[in-house]
Amino acid sequence: MSKKLFLKIKKRALNTLIVEANAIQQLNQSINEEFCQCVLALFHLKGRVIVSGLGKSGLIAQKITATLNSTGTPACFMHSGDALHGDLGMVQEGDLVLLISKSGETVELKLLAQLLKQKACQTAAIVGNAQSSVGKLVDFVLLSPIKNEACPNNLAPTSSTMVQLAIGDALALCLQELRTFSAEDFAKLHPAGMLGKQLSLRVIDLIEERHLRPVVTLEADIQAVIMEISSKRLGATAVLDQTERVLGIITDGDLRRAMQKTVEIQHLKAQDMMTPTPITINCKALAFEALQLMNQKKITQLIVLEGVQYMGMIHIHQVLKEGFINPT
Repeated sequence: MSKKLFLKIKKRALNTLIVEANAIQQLNQSINEEFCQCVLALFHLKGRVIVSGLGKSGLIAQKITATLNSTGTPACFMHSGDALHGDLGMVQEGDLVLLISKSGETVELKLLAQLLKQKACQTAAIVGNAQSSVGKLVDFVLLSPIKNEACPNNLAPTSSTMVQLAIGDALALCLQELRTFSAEDFAKLHPAGMLGKQLSLRVIDLIEERHLRPVVTLEADIQAVIMEISSKRLGATAVLDQTERVLGIITDGDLRRAMQKTVEIQHLKAQDMMTPTPITINCKALAFEALQLMNQKKITQLIVLEGVQYMGMIHIHQVLKEGFINPT
């Protein structure tokens, strides 16, 4: 690629980002009392949020619908054109219909807004002009004005769809906070994929093979320690007292260091080799939290506890095997 072509592409890309970023920053004035009233109306809604749009705005409407559903607000998408050919029947008493249009003058949206006035439902619109036909027909106007599109011809919906999406995200996240919708709630709605695993897979799920629970006593000799570490294949063993309280951990590294310092290694005991007060994690903690802790402490094993009871041990490879990406 020539330098001239590279610079041309880079300039257009950066200009697109700058124009769209500026458009979003200009939305500060749109977060007004009417926006807050709309959030409260949605929060107290007895029915569903029905989001509708046409063309590119329709695609944004689908994304907003998905975001609302995944953050605790029941929502469904209604194509504006299909609404005029029977789908309007999905709108019931107690619903709120959110219309999305850049101009607020789209023929289908104007007709739909007029028809909704005859139904026992509330209405809102994300529009660029409060005085547009759609803006005048709805209960709540959520302004999404832009100076110009990022498109060099000022035609392709770019800045306009970006600000529509931003307003939709702002609505959804305000509602999420009002509902005190937690990470645990989010996990229940996202059980599949890596996101679901990150929010739901717990440390206890990784230590179900209890026969791999590596344990030695303080008086265990070096041969017993080596056999325990080798047979359990976790690269370490816990050191317990007679009440099964964790006193320390012996890793492969601890073994090597102890053997380098001692001539008569046959006399070494577990208490001579162990690292006291090892890093531990509760069995109910998320596996992703375990990965973060191991990275933070620069270790590859964690002692797993339930209260003070030793449940077992996990190795960083067990977590990575589940598909998590190591951030280091």
